[in-house]
Amino acid sequence: MKPLYQWSATELQRALAKGAIRATDVVESCFQQICQDNDRLKAFITLCSEQALAEAQAVDAARDRGELLGPLAGIPISVKDLTATAGVRTTQGSLIYQDWIPTQDDLCVARLKQAGAIVIGKTNTPEFGLGAHVTNPLYGPTATPYDPSRTSGGSSGGAAVSVAMGMCPLAHGTDMGGSVRTPASFCGVVGLRPAVGRIPRRRMRWDDLDTDGVMARTVEDAALMLSVMAGWDAQDPISISAPWPCPILDESVRDQVRGKVRVGFSADLGITPIDAEVRLVFEAAIVKMTPICRQVDPVYPDCTLASAAFEPLRAGLLSHKHQRHYDQHFDQLTPTVRWNVARGQGLTAAELLTAAGHRDQLYRNFLRFFESHDILATVSACVPPFPHDQPEVLTVDGTPLNTILDYLKITYTISLTGLPALSIPCGWTETGLPIGLQLVGPPQGEMALLQFAYLLQEDLQFRHRWPT
Repeated sequence: MKPLYQWSATELQRALAKGAIRATDVVESCFQQICQDNDRLKAFITLCSEQALAEAQAVDAARDRGELLGPLAGIPISVKDLTATAGVRTTQGSLIYQDWIPTQDDLCVARLKQAGAIVIGKTNTPEFGLGAHVTNPLYGPTATPYDPSRTSGGSSGGAAVSVAMGMCPLAHGTDMGGSVRTPASFCGVVGLRPAVGRIPRRRMRWDDLDTDGVMARTVEDAALMLSVMAGWDAQDPISISAPWPCPILDESVRDQVRGKVRVGFSADLGITPIDAEVRLVFEAAIVKMTPICRQVDPVYPDCTLASAAFEPLRAGLLSHKHQRHYDQHFDQLTPTVRWNVARGQGLTAAELLTAAGHRDQLYRNFLRFFESHDILATVSACVPPFPHDQPEVLTVDGTPLNTILDYLKITYTISLTGLPALSIPCGWTETGLPIGLQLVGPPQGEMALLQFAYLLQEDLQFRHRWPT
């Protein structure tokens, strides 16, 4: 029998409910993995060893008493270190917050705990989630398990590594420009950025580029985790009120989906260079997909306005969020954070409104695409994992990029639309580096997205494989 750290969350859920395994054994197995590999890969910046084991013992005792428990009772999870976790150090990757211990959980963490999940630690992130590498003045760099000389991808890189290595079966991440999907690609796991508002946040109405996300080793695990995080909240003015139950993903669903899905595809969406190895893996994945789809067409929405929309909107948002850090703690900030804040200074209302107009047009272009197609397929990252000693991605396939943000065009374009997107492993380079396939669904189309991804996972073996 495989060791417990290799079990999926859904497998653990069933076995725990039957009493076939104990939550304490599951948590201990995950901590054994952390002890073995965290110093080398640097996934976790803070651990909750004593607290997690105590919670696992409480779950076992409650189950022995026959109490009704939540759907994630006894299942270990990690939380990205940008996200407040009550009683646990939450550094945001910054010297400014290196000793901050929140007194309240962010809403997504509270919902995971309410479902019975056990937080085993906080995963590493660049300062405030800004940067190509998951490193900061406190800890790092976080490495892909498939080649520790290369980056895990940012900014949810610690989360991706934690599930890729069996340090936990489920991981929380956040995604603005690709911060769940890029590390999912670099670490060979599933990364889901749901429709904006599916996982509510206590936010200002206009702060809708960023969302919480889910990382797991299987599609069904991602669906399970999303089901307990989703749901309306009055303090999020754009939260989705429709219920989102955990979908059943099994052979019957595969039979329903196989041969029915209309896919449009493009590696580059007409807006960005793509590394040659990534393109080869993507094209091979499309060939494999074709026999199990209704149609597979080389068509995609017009995305030419994406940069003109994303760069000003992101710059204005980050400048607003971090101006006080810039003014009060300039010397403690990383150069990347300073650069990002400075880009938003001096933006005019007219420039931001023009960018918002471009974003609206981009969304309408995607709506037209989904009138004739069910899924858009593209790459999850335009490059494979790159070395730690490469500060930024400034060229792709020999083509110079304009800014350090440009290598994220393939993901930030989708972020602008607010549509659900999922990265799933679809192949490997000749040197064994994982490559992700990004699937985009229609508005609030997570169900169809997960069902199709599950079909690819089961029929084509587009799935996580354990690092050697």
